[in-house]
Amino acid sequence: MSSTAKPVGGYHQVSKAEERKVILASSTGTIFEWYDFYLYGWTASQIGANFYSAFDANTQFIFALLTFSAGFLVRPFGALVFGRLGDLVGRKYTFLVTISIMGVSTFVVGLLPGYATIGWLAPALLIFLRLLQGLALGGEYGGAATYVAEHSPNDRRGFYTSWIQTTATIGLFVSLLVVAVVRNTVGTADFLAYGWRIPYLMSILLLGVSLWIRLQLSESPAYQKMKDEGTVSKAPLSEAFGQWKNAKFAIIALFGMTAGQAVVWYTGQFYARIFMVNTLKMDANQADTALIIALLVATGGFVFFGWLSDRIGRKPIILLGCLLAALTYFPAFKMITHAGNPALEKALASAPVTVVADPADCGVLFDPVGGKQFRSSCDMARQSLIALSVNFEQQAAPAGTPAVVKIGDKPVPAFSGTALDDKTFAAQKAVFVKAVTEGVRGAGYPASADPTKTDMPLLIGLLIYLAVLVTMVYGPIAAALVELFPTRIRYTAMSLPYHIGNGWFGGLLPPIVVAIVAASGNIYAGLWYPISIAVMTVVVGVIFLPETKNRNIFNND
Repeated sequence: MSSTAKPVGGYHQVSKAEERKVILASSTGTIFEWYDFYLYGWTASQIGANFYSAFDANTQFIFALLTFSAGFLVRPFGALVFGRLGDLVGRKYTFLVTISIMGVSTFVVGLLPGYATIGWLAPALLIFLRLLQGLALGGEYGGAATYVAEHSPNDRRGFYTSWIQTTATIGLFVSLLVVAVVRNTVGTADFLAYGWRIPYLMSILLLGVSLWIRLQLSESPAYQKMKDEGTVSKAPLSEAFGQWKNAKFAIIALFGMTAGQAVVWYTGQFYARIFMVNTLKMDANQADTALIIALLVATGGFVFFGWLSDRIGRKPIILLGCLLAALTYFPAFKMITHAGNPALEKALASAPVTVVADPADCGVLFDPVGGKQFRSSCDMARQSLIALSVNFEQQAAPAGTPAVVKIGDKPVPAFSGTALDDKTFAAQKAVFVKAVTEGVRGAGYPASADPTKTDMPLLIGLLIYLAVLVTMVYGPIAAALVELFPTRIRYTAMSLPYHIGNGWFGGLLPPIVVAIVAASGNIYAGLWYPISIAVMTVVVGVIFLPETKNRNIFNND
């Protein structure tokens, strides 16, 4: 027996070499799955243009975000299906199934004809493939975290599983890097036409590598012990969620840990890019460069906070990260505006815009299906300003009064289009939108950010800060989830709260934030969503979440 081998759970001797192999194999395969999953996010504009070309550009982007979110919606169902499979037949077999589904689905997206070729069948097939990806990812994370944890000594579990936590960021980083390289190699026009497909087609190579890596793995010692003793759960779903002693911890894990972790993750690493490119109108290459550098610098934080959680506990690190996010998001994103588009910041301060309108004339602007025309004067006024990334306040006007957009001291009167025919309405709206655009441009609101005015060191520093918050909440969470549940139902029980938190609370963050911004007229108002969820997690976690550091996870009770 190797002198470096040591018992895990008193059942199996695990050498240092085997530990490294388990971490490397599990992490590498999971990186590729995250690459496949997040690739869609970086090509959302191209997806919208190719598969939703029947709509205008804004609606295309909303549809693309909603299709992206479809994969998140089914992740909890994937957790149930593959979590149950992992507890019934083993961790390794489930690994192979989930990565195969993910890789093949991603590859097929690269081959899928667009709307111009096969009509509505194109987005229907795209959504189907996205759902398959979500199901596969729903079974992936719990298996990887469980597998590594069950090879780890009690006092090093946070450190070992933190390597799994790096995979989401590394996969995101690799997908972003590949998209940036391909876009700059083929050029913007060709990237829109066909180049966006290349990163998807490359995934078949990653699938082959991932399958080869995972075929080298053996079953986890904890599961093998259960199998040998005949104590494998026969009904992991009902045991995990039908018995209050286990179900209560799934509820606590969701509201006191994973929901807050999810919104911090997606705000810091995904919404930050949407904000820079779509709201601040920054050059995509410049925004991507800043984000790539920030991710490279901050990724080590996952391992650091995983290691630290082995010493001071999982709970204080996760909840502190949520608290810091809630307290600092507003100033952080305002500083991102200062660094990324100082001209926009100056215009927002020096030329405030007001929509003076009858409150009864103002409806709800968010229209995810893209079929509604906003014909009231108030709605047209607000819609035009939102498209220009202009903050505005609303001021009540007498009933029946058409809306007026006040840009500084310059009024731009709107009109009611409810009684006009489509042709007349379109013509008058074009005149109004042109007047508003000229007004805000004259007041200093830029059409796009000037790359030469961007403060890249400050921008990168701010993105590093957001990424460090991500590492705080995410680094220790795998160990914390694994330690909450007994071995016989661990894969199932930890996967569901994780994927409800990350799939629903986190995955729906982009469209929810866009909707809040549209409804409020404030480019920062969407931050209230992650802030409120993070505060909820801090409160629930402080009161109900137990500390699990050093817990013996080989106890099957």
